[in-house]
Amino acid sequence: MKKNILLSLLLVLLRVGWSAEPAATNVVIVTPELVNQLAEEMREHNPALQAARERTNAAAANAGAVRTWEDPMFMLGGMVADQEMRANDGDILYGVEQKLPLFGRPGLARQVAQADSDVAVSKENAEFQVRRVELAVALFRTALADRTILVGEQDLRWLDTLVAALEARYRSGAASLVEWTQAQNERSKRTTQLQTDREQLTQQHVVLNRRLGRSLMQHWPTLELPGVAEVVRFSPALLNFATRYEPRLHTMREEARAARAMADLTRRERLPEVSAGLVARNYSGTGEFRQGEIVLRVSLPWFNRGKYGSATRRDEARAKAAELDAVDYAAELREEVHGLTVKIAAARREALVYRDEIIPRSETAVESARAAWESGRGMFRDVLEAQRMLIDARLMSARAVAAQYEMLSDLVLCCGLGDLEALKMLEDKLKAEPGETKP
Repeated sequence: MKKNILLSLLLVLLRVGWSAEPAATNVVIVTPELVNQLAEEMREHNPALQAARERTNAAAANAGAVRTWEDPMFMLGGMVADQEMRANDGDILYGVEQKLPLFGRPGLARQVAQADSDVAVSKENAEFQVRRVELAVALFRTALADRTILVGEQDLRWLDTLVAALEARYRSGAASLVEWTQAQNERSKRTTQLQTDREQLTQQHVVLNRRLGRSLMQHWPTLELPGVAEVVRFSPALLNFATRYEPRLHTMREEARAARAMADLTRRERLPEVSAGLVARNYSGTGEFRQGEIVLRVSLPWFNRGKYGSATRRDEARAKAAELDAVDYAAELREEVHGLTVKIAAARREALVYRDEIIPRSETAVESARAAWESGRGMFRDVLEAQRMLIDARLMSARAVAAQYEMLSDLVLCCGLGDLEALKMLEDKLKAEPGETKP
């Protein structure tokens, strides 16, 4: 009688775990607000972003260091001759010489330095955008790891109850030793896999802490994936937005502009350099002034005309190459945006089919297999296979959602947007527009 009561109680507990979704308390949903908050923390504490900021400061200081007037040169000398000549002409020479800022060279040098500063600013922004996307991807992967552990813990609880129920049935002669062994083996495999999943979650926490500049082993709350995201349409307007604001493309265009400024400066260097000076002579015997001179010095660059021409062609080729790199990357960016929208739509369809069709059918199959096994009309192997099918469906659903948000994060970077909320606002704006312009 006691065995029957215990067996009935275990079967009731088993029914509770057949189709219940895993639950967790004190969870934090990965939202755009959370990503932005952590991104600002990363901006302040990540060494790579701090290094990019210092490079920007150095480039700005370099732009301010370009001089219009070079430092004047002071001259001092003497003359060795007989006393009469020294007395007549003066034997102490002194003067000053100044290079003249002609032909717009200082202005062009300032333009080069300012272009380099703009490149540094663009690189800093691109570095932050890229690392924010990497942070968002790491958050979604951590949430997926948390979800995997929750599913595994639920499955382990179910297997613990199943093993206890089978042991009671085996003692009463209602189950075979093979069935009991199969359940124990499944529990052992799940226990091992759960330990591996927990270690992988710890590694994801290490990744997050490293990106944020925190202690590597700092504790994190349980992260939860958001719901299935809306579809993102591929459109010419989306392409226009991407090719205008994508941070890496913007950096390449700034580099091309800096290369063109350097080519202009190199072309101007073929012109001669001119300096003016004043020279005076005094007699050392009495200190009296004897004579003064005005000196004009001009370099003769024509002797190195071929060298200057080669330098000009070099910098013009570099500028042209930088411009062509930007054009090629813009075309690659258009391809990437289209590919991302296709993959995002595929991940969304996968997530929805698992959520709305496969998981409900799997839950029904588990319940049906359980009922058939309890009544003696089904096989125990069907129960295990149905449960595995349900667990796999839940995990695949979570992976599809995580993959969708990872690719959405990449699309945010391609469009040069701030976060996923900005992408949603852009999509709503495109839906509201009656027409679209071609890129």
